[in-house]
Amino acid sequence: MSDRSVFFVSDGTGITAETLGNSIMAQFAVKLRHVRRPFIDTVDKAYQVVREINAAGEREGKRPVIFTTFANDEVLDIIKSCHGKVFDMIKTFVEPLEEEFEMKSNHRVGRFSDASQDREYNDRIEAINFALEHDDGQSSRSLEMSDVVLVGVSRSGKTPTSLYLAMQHGVKAANVPLIPEDFDRGFLPSMIKAHKKKCFGLTIDPVRLSQIRNERRPGSKYANLENCRLEVAQAESMMRREGIAWLSSTHKSIEEIATTILRDIRPDRLIY
Repeated sequence: MSDRSVFFVSDGTGITAETLGNSIMAQFAVKLRHVRRPFIDTVDKAYQVVREINAAGEREGKRPVIFTTFANDEVLDIIKSCHGKVFDMIKTFVEPLEEEFEMKSNHRVGRFSDASQDREYNDRIEAINFALEHDDGQSSRSLEMSDVVLVGVSRSGKTPTSLYLAMQHGVKAANVPLIPEDFDRGFLPSMIKAHKKKCFGLTIDPVRLSQIRNERRPGSKYANLENCRLEVAQAESMMRREGIAWLSSTHKSIEEIATTILRDIRPDRLIY
């Protein structure tokens, strides 16, 4: 059971408040009930959230923690009237920066421009479509347009990493599995031979791989621990032989994996 509730409240999507708030709360060994309340952009909605926060505090016997990102001070003031501990994550940074830059911010937090006119947004949509088309080696079409080609055994984390790179960074990521037939031949799949310089490998602890595969195909050879050990060893040997950089996804988050790939393959994407 959770120790208390933590709310992420915003007049936008709430993603900024949740991301920063989770990073901070990860420093504390407490069990939390996470509640995101996006698009709280009217007084009525703000009062409704305040009632929800107060009810959570009464139910749990501990005041909730609230992380906020608001452009509207009137709505923010209502949220601050709740019986919880409120952290205004925008003013914490914006006011010192206004002083440093000697100018007022535009107070556009949580407000988005027309997505159809946003080049960065359109690039991300294009990258997502590319990742879906080139998932699991489904297509070699336009593979030369890829920014990175992820390789590794089945269920090592290639697909979620490809989609994260596309959605968060607009990176066109294809992913191709390394399968027993490739190990028998001793060569990389033919579709990626010409793109080896773009390849980045993912590996995984065989025990964890067996657990993941058993969730999908319980009791199968595919999920058998000895088979997983063999596939992982052969994949790592092949990547080492082909000079492909790789890392283990076993204890790393998607964010950590993606950042490592960007650093090694597309360092320019870390600057924008």
